Amino acid sequence: MHPIINTIQQKFEQTFSEKPLIVRAPGRVNLIGEHTDYNDGFVLPAAINKAIYLGVSKRADDQIHLVSIDLNESFTGTVNKLEKTAPHWTLYILGVVEQFQKAGKTVGGFNLVFSGDIPLGAGLSSSAALECGVAFGLNELFSLGLDRVTMVKMAQAAENEFVGVKCGIMDQFASMMGHKNSVIQLDCRSLDYTYNPIEMDGIEIVLFDSCVSHSLASSEYNTRRSQCEQGVKLIQEKYPEVKNLRDATQQMLDELVKDQDPVVYRRCRYVVQENRRLLEGCEDLKRGDVAAFGKKMFATHEGLSKNYEVSCPELDFLIDCVKDQPAVLGARMMGGGFGGCTINLVKKDAIPQLIEDVSAKYEARTGKKPKVYVAETEAGVDIVHENEAATA
Repeated sequence: MHPIINTIQQKFEQTFSEKPLIVRAPGRVNLIGEHTDYNDGFVLPAAINKAIYLGVSKRADDQIHLVSIDLNESFTGTVNKLEKTAPHWTLYILGVVEQFQKAGKTVGGFNLVFSGDIPLGAGLSSSAALECGVAFGLNELFSLGLDRVTMVKMAQAAENEFVGVKCGIMDQFASMMGHKNSVIQLDCRSLDYTYNPIEMDGIEIVLFDSCVSHSLASSEYNTRRSQCEQGVKLIQEKYPEVKNLRDATQQMLDELVKDQDPVVYRRCRYVVQENRRLLEGCEDLKRGDVAAFGKKMFATHEGLSKNYEVSCPELDFLIDCVKDQPAVLGARMMGGGFGGCTINLVKKDAIPQLIEDVSAKYEARTGKKPKVYVAETEAGVDIVHENEAATA
């Protein structure tokens, strides 16, 4: 049995004197397609083998009893009065309950205990995993009959409306919809999606956490969104059918943006190129050519650093440490930028030495020792059945 599952079962039985339904909800990585989501472009996430696990059971009353093992905190509320003033961690759960209620679904009182091994602050979407796990668990518990994509939308809406974070849909989609040994090619405009196989035999995902978080991130994120919108407005003067950068071409940028605003041009060029890179990278994966795909990851980092300008010296240094290593097929910064992790596709037998080398170089340069996480692709949210729990 996975030790976290064992811990949840023990805590649940001690607290509520019954056995829970256990749900596993994974975190995610995004292999390529960064800052494309809010431009209605494409992303390429995968669920990973680091997850939130939660135990849940029905109550006979209308109360909600929540226990966070990792925070060593508890909360008691009621389904009839969902409190936005409750402790912050509870909002991801209560927000999902509110979405069910808005959809006309009856959720009774319930007990919930959760814990996980998704590293907090590493950009692996622990909050989306919790939301998706709660949605899936309540849907199962109260036999509400919702399909996975509907639950994805509810989980995103919970974060947008109840938590107050205007996130896109990628994180929840990856957690709920992931397949092992596959990445999800997701169209952020239509929510059409396809699974592309990724041949990971002998290759693993290694994340180097820079352990820095620059305060620029939120303000510069809004600036980038605004710059992308400015580029679209310039293009629309001649091509009104262009609704956002998803519809734009390099030719349009060269013709209408380049001479008007060089900074906006660089931002838009990155997004247009990134969408093309992603679609071409999916063709690489279909051919089983992970090496060709990896080269596109390096190109993405170059674009994020030089054109979109959302990297930072620490992230650039981590990429410089690996870009000439034959065991590293591809690498780039991952997430909003200005800190966080780099994602690397690394040959399995070279991982220990690579971690040692990069960690030593990074510490010598920055004075910080990077956190390192090794992950594999995994299936999306699901029930952990008793026979699986025994061998997990």
